Amino acid sequence: MTTTGRVSFVGAGPGAADLITLRGARRIAEADVVIWAPAAVDAECVREHARADAELVDFSRVTQEEITDIYRRAAASRQTVVRLHAGDAATGGRVQEQHDLCVRLGLEVDVVPGVAVVAAAAAKIGREITLTEASSTVLISPESSELVAEFAALQTTMAATVSGARTGQFVEKLLQGGYSEQTPVVVAYKVSQADELVVHTTVGELESVVKKHKLYRPTLFLVGAAVKQPTRRVSTSATSSVDEPIRAARPTRWSRRAATRISTRVDEPVPAAAVTAAAVTEPNPAWTAVEEIQQSVRKPAEEPAPKPKLTVVAAEKPKPPTVRASTSTAKKKPAARKPKRPNS
Repeated sequence: MTTTGRVSFVGAGPGAADLITLRGARRIAEADVVIWAPAAVDAECVREHARADAELVDFSRVTQEEITDIYRRAAASRQTVVRLHAGDAATGGRVQEQHDLCVRLGLEVDVVPGVAVVAAAAAKIGREITLTEASSTVLISPESSELVAEFAALQTTMAATVSGARTGQFVEKLLQGGYSEQTPVVVAYKVSQADELVVHTTVGELESVVKKHKLYRPTLFLVGAAVKQPTRRVSTSATSSVDEPIRAARPTRWSRRAATRISTRVDEPVPAAAVTAAAVTEPNPAWTAVEEIQQSVRKPAEEPAPKPKLTVVAAEKPKPPTVRASTSTAKKKPAARKPKRPNS
């Protein structure tokens, strides 16, 4: 306990239990009394950090007079009180009025900032909402909703928390201030929580979208060109014209060599992946001819290999078969003898 009693106004973030700051979690762990609204802050955020003997007060079930009595009791008993606010406690939730009341009661007061709902919604849609032509963002709370038309005339990005039941009046003031019906709008409800809803629409369709999703409680609207949904790029193969031929990827020198090696290996088993690669990278005859010409230009001229000598052998005429007579039927004729010359 403190010497004078302390009240801490803690921003619990957009709603998720793990988006509270370390300082905010420490304040909850030190508190004797925790005042919070289950509809705005995740119950896990309180159960995880609050002490077992801490008094938990549902803000939606008590009056402002009862809250003031809790502050008075804290001042008299030197208790620590945490008042949880959704989002950032320093930018909304009527913290200023309660802050001044606690100071008058003699309590020590501090404000712990939190992750703003606007920041969580911008992070959800992936847009930096301050990067507009005017480089500014107008924040509008429910209390200042009557000034929507005046702020709309600035034509900057607008972040307005408005009751869903009053969306029709909100749209009328946007149009009155100068926004067109085609102006982009993001509807952000319970961002970061399990039942969050984030919808891209326009000013002209805003009221019908809210009715469709039955959003009657306070809802965050981001209005302006900065929240326009980015155009997604589609692959060229999906958008190619039917008449336009699809160009196959040009095979490289290495893919052609691999395909050649695979096709020549007939006896060896070929993996299925290699066969697929060979089929995809089948060389184009025109490209092969170009590659051969380029290689012949790049490589130095080499001496032609000596041609093997050819020996021409004349074919011999076939000899007629020799017929030999049998010894029993044919005899060899004796050789003719020259006649002797007579003696003179």
